[in-house]
Amino acid sequence: MEDAFKTTLPVCFDRLQIHRNMDTTSLATTFPFTSSELSDNKGIMYGINAHNDSLIIFDRFSLENANAVVFAKSGAGKSYMVKLEILRSMFFDTEIIVIDPESEYATLCEALGGERIAFSFDSPVRINPFDLSQVFEESENELGLKILSLHSLFKIIMGSLTPIEEAILDRALVMTYKQKGITPAPETQRQAPPLLEDLYKVLVGMEEEKAASLAARIEKFVKGSLRGIIDQHSNISLNNQFTVFDIKELSDELRPIAMFIILDYIWTKIKQDLKRRILVVDEAWYLMRHPDSALFLYGLAKRARKYYLGVTTITQDVEDFLSSDMGKAIVTNSSIQILMKQSPAAIDHLGKVFYLSQGEKNLLLAAGVGEGLFFAGANHVAMRVIASPDEHKLITSNPQEILAMRQQATPQTQRG
Repeated sequence: MEDAFKTTLPVCFDRLQIHRNMDTTSLATTFPFTSSELSDNKGIMYGINAHNDSLIIFDRFSLENANAVVFAKSGAGKSYMVKLEILRSMFFDTEIIVIDPESEYATLCEALGGERIAFSFDSPVRINPFDLSQVFEESENELGLKILSLHSLFKIIMGSLTPIEEAILDRALVMTYKQKGITPAPETQRQAPPLLEDLYKVLVGMEEEKAASLAARIEKFVKGSLRGIIDQHSNISLNNQFTVFDIKELSDELRPIAMFIILDYIWTKIKQDLKRRILVVDEAWYLMRHPDSALFLYGLAKRARKYYLGVTTITQDVEDFLSSDMGKAIVTNSSIQILMKQSPAAIDHLGKVFYLSQGEKNLLLAAGVGEGLFFAGANHVAMRVIASPDEHKLITSNPQEILAMRQQATPQTQRG
């Protein structure tokens, strides 16, 4: 006991000389972080390294792909961190496009002179899901790709389809484009695209029982209560450096449909003009609930690098997102992964996907607002997000702070 006690003293003298072998799994738990520093020395600052207070600086476009995923529970600061990245990325002439289900980016968009597009019944904004990109690449059938995309959209709208119904829908889509003079030949695809009403008329005119059933499932978008949302020609453009698609006013039933249509429209426009862009998909779990929209989001993330695009996927519903193979595939196709404060219910699932040690799990469970783990490639460190006072005013979503700023601004306005 005396030798054991003296061995524990800070004099670096081992009186016991008892040795044990450690396997690599046990050894790895003593090194929870693979790197004490994580910086690219170019790009934007994401936060402070919690280990040594060094800066975490990265240019996401210098990595193998520019995609990022952000997982955090509500109130952990995920939107705050993403808005800070948006603000700093715009200094590098990066074009930003956001799909915003909760109107969290409205203040930042207004302050930066961006364009906020409210997608709702009362809004004059319209997007035609039948639009073609008019970009023709060798070995790619643009019309065929669009029809595949429309198949996914109508599965979200109509629900599950039998093989016979899918075949009828495919035949109807081809016929709908053909009636407008549009065929797989590139020179025909500059014609005005069809509308949802044209597809509805084709299905009704097929005089088949299953075709009539398909027509009935989309009738409310053409003649019924949802008329005007997706049955008119597109009247928007992506000319602003910062564009926000606000879908807060839509019901939960319509949000997955709207998010899919907006994503498809954005993808169509991105292919026309090569620029450095970041696409932010907030509350992405809406899309992961449907296999077809999940597959579309995965395909977009996989092909984004080719068009100089980085896709940022944000979600607070970790279980819904990671329960599908597509969700896991999106994670593996993202060079930057950011985990912030997590709930006990989700931590084990995250631990398996990201191979987290027990120490890292405990860090995420006890993390404060704006704290978490930052992964870039094979390395990761603990991160603390910080903003300057001016940045904080633009990006905070804390109701108390927003109210205080409004009250402070009101007397100044009255004096003016």
